[in-house]
Amino acid sequence: MIRAIRNARPLGGHDPVDLVLRDGIIAAIAPAGALDIVDGPDVIDADGRFVLPGLWDEHVHMTQWAQARRRIDVGAAESAAEAAAIVRSALSARDTLDEVVVGTGFRDGLWPDVPTAAVLDGVLADRPLVLISADVHAAWLNSAAMVRFGIDTGDGLLREEAAFAVTRQLDSAPDTTIDEWVREAAADAAARGVVGIVDLEMRWNLDDWMRRVGGGFDALRVEFGVYPQHLDRAIAQRLRSGLPVAGEVSVGPLKVITDGSLNTRTAYCCDPYPDAHEHAYGLLTVPPCDLQPLMAKGHAAGFGLAIHAIGDAANRLALDAFARLGHGGRIEHAQLVRHGDLPRFAALGVTASVQPEHAMDDRDVADRFWAGRTDRAFPLRDLIDSGAHVVLGSDAPVAPLDPWIAMSAATARTRDEREPWHGEQAITVAEALAASARTRVAAGEHADLVLVEEDPLTMDARALRTMPVAHTLMAGRATFGPAVAAQRDAATA
Repeated sequence: MIRAIRNARPLGGHDPVDLVLRDGIIAAIAPAGALDIVDGPDVIDADGRFVLPGLWDEHVHMTQWAQARRRIDVGAAESAAEAAAIVRSALSARDTLDEVVVGTGFRDGLWPDVPTAAVLDGVLADRPLVLISADVHAAWLNSAAMVRFGIDTGDGLLREEAAFAVTRQLDSAPDTTIDEWVREAAADAAARGVVGIVDLEMRWNLDDWMRRVGGGFDALRVEFGVYPQHLDRAIAQRLRSGLPVAGEVSVGPLKVITDGSLNTRTAYCCDPYPDAHEHAYGLLTVPPCDLQPLMAKGHAAGFGLAIHAIGDAANRLALDAFARLGHGGRIEHAQLVRHGDLPRFAALGVTASVQPEHAMDDRDVADRFWAGRTDRAFPLRDLIDSGAHVVLGSDAPVAPLDPWIAMSAATARTRDEREPWHGEQAITVAEALAASARTRVAAGEHADLVLVEEDPLTMDARALRTMPVAHTLMAGRATFGPAVAAQRDAATA
């Protein structure tokens, strides 16, 4: 455990301070040199680095993120043909004996050609091949994969529940292997200043996290979600949000998906999609007559509520359900919101859990399919100005599990040389930091702390993406930095 931090600079140009840590709590903060701190291996000399609260990613799919980091990445493809070529090149460069070959990251919303099974058959015909879309709401299969997963209709492109049904069957690696991948992903997250995640993996998460903690996992605080198909099981086991289950792992919210996504053109909207042939307004996956009773059941059992809503119609219906329930919760994504619905978040006590990097991924497809409405797409400024509580996340693997990327997108509204996309919706770095942390650097707070090389309040917003992190502490224990490297070296000596 770290006993003290010396010579750390608070954000905003303040003089250096020393922090005393005790039992995972910040016990005292005073001007540098004012406290009687004896140097030792359990004392960090910040050497003028900047101290800020530990960061949270409020929306992660941890198992999928760990797997996606090892799958074929077709995110750069600008057509179905190019995606196929990327897979072909990847297969020629690696030996894989996987029963099902899996790739990830395709975005077909603006492609000039259509992703079909025949296109992928030209790459791989004798084994199943599945490509998962970047938004994870679609899956593209070759003919062998269609046979393998019992798909006897369609052209190989599955959306929403049909796609989820396939992706849930792709966890072919042993638990021990996936757990190691998760451990590595968590260590990389800690290296970016992350101390906690909300894991909304679409599976029964209790057993996974109990097993991982039993195997030594201790890099992050974890709140894991429960889905409707598992709610009765969770209630029978007397789970409820906030209940600790093992180590730093606790039960998170009930997660309900009410519509699709933008790139898949299934986000449920008030206006039709251009040239839409099916589900012209998107896809409402949980109608209001089912949503509110489901939310009431979860709330009565002690679960917080996390409602996925991307389109403006889905957000309106989710807010209506919260109003009837008479209790707040979270809306996950809130990507397109009617102006009249913005004040309802604060009025109903509904948190907007948003993923700013999605705006950078989706700006072009939004201009195409949400034309004339993008002034209220990813409306972070409007949400905060209306009084809403806003928290930031990645939705990894949709975007990288890195809060600095999310904060850059929220404050710069661009990641390349183009002008900011609806820069009027940008928020300040201070607001982005507050939306990425659950604690403060103050006496009595948890000693969840990050030391960084530069003051984010004075940096160019785009430069935040590569913020150098020097140390990460969770409850006073180093999870990234020289102390962790020393412990690792000692363990292997």
